[in-house]
Amino acid sequence: MNIKMKDIFDQVVLCEKCNVRTIKNYTSLEGFKIRVLECPKCAEIVYHPGDIKEYEEYKKLKTRDFNVKLRMVGNSFCVSIPKEFIDFHKEFEKEFNDLVRMNLDGPGKISMFFYSKKFYNNKEDNIEQ
Repeated sequence: MNIKMKDIFDQVVLCEKCNVRTIKNYTSLEGFKIRVLECPKCAEIVYHPGDIKEYEEYKKLKTRDFNVKLRMVGNSFCVSIPKEFIDFHKEFEKEFNDLVRMNLDGPGKISMFFYSKKFYNNKEDNIEQ
């Protein structure tokens, strides 16, 4: 038997305090787009549990330090990217793109960016429509 679960956020949800229909909206936490339901009467906010789970996984991964080897391959150097980063990115994005963007941020600092649709900006509490 194949059971497909529906997302509760796709249904009409009433505020448990006011019994008023909630409004679907988005907020941003550290660049993560988080779906929310807001009560127009009491301003109660309910965060989407799946989005919060992804955000919590990101926070755990962000606190870990990884030591990786720098290797010479031909005329270029390569760095092993920890599997946890790739697994997180694959789970986070529906379409995995194996291209990354790199730039030199300053002495001793290189930034690498996966092409992503879910990351926006790093301003906390930024509401997206």
